[in-house]
Amino acid sequence: MNASIDAVRVAGTPNGPVPVVVLAVDGEEDVLPIFIGFAEAESIAAGVDARDVGRPLTHDLLLDVMEELGGRLDRIVVTGIEESEEGGTYLADLHLVGPLSEHTVDARPSDSLALAARTNAPIEVEEGVFEAGRTSPAEFADLADIREVQPV
Repeated sequence: MNASIDAVRVAGTPNGPVPVVVLAVDGEEDVLPIFIGFAEAESIAAGVDARDVGRPLTHDLLLDVMEELGGRLDRIVVTGIEESEEGGTYLADLHLVGPLSEHTVDARPSDSLALAARTNAPIEVEEGVFEAGRTSPAEFADLADIREVQPV
């Protein structure tokens, strides 16, 4: 399923504020929320805004290294959810194209989304993952944008 970054917000939880990236999925009214860390949320927001932050951040550095080696990010795919006692952890893959071959690399969805935001690489979500995590967008509409909480 094709998706895009709809918003990067901050949710209040019993354990304090937690950033959440909200993915909109083509043809669906519901969204897929993925709770992430503050550093990753700031990086995704910077990528979405195409903001030049001066010296390369980690995600910028990784893309620079890929390009220097002749590769590029083809797409990212949110592939699964690993359930644990603490809740679910989303899984993702980076699909890379190199000068001689293609590669798939396991990655955190937050890092994958930060890279996709910088390159406009397509974002995909496996249908079962979307069905397991789909949520009404109304649950996130009133949450503060990460840029309002922590300027990036």
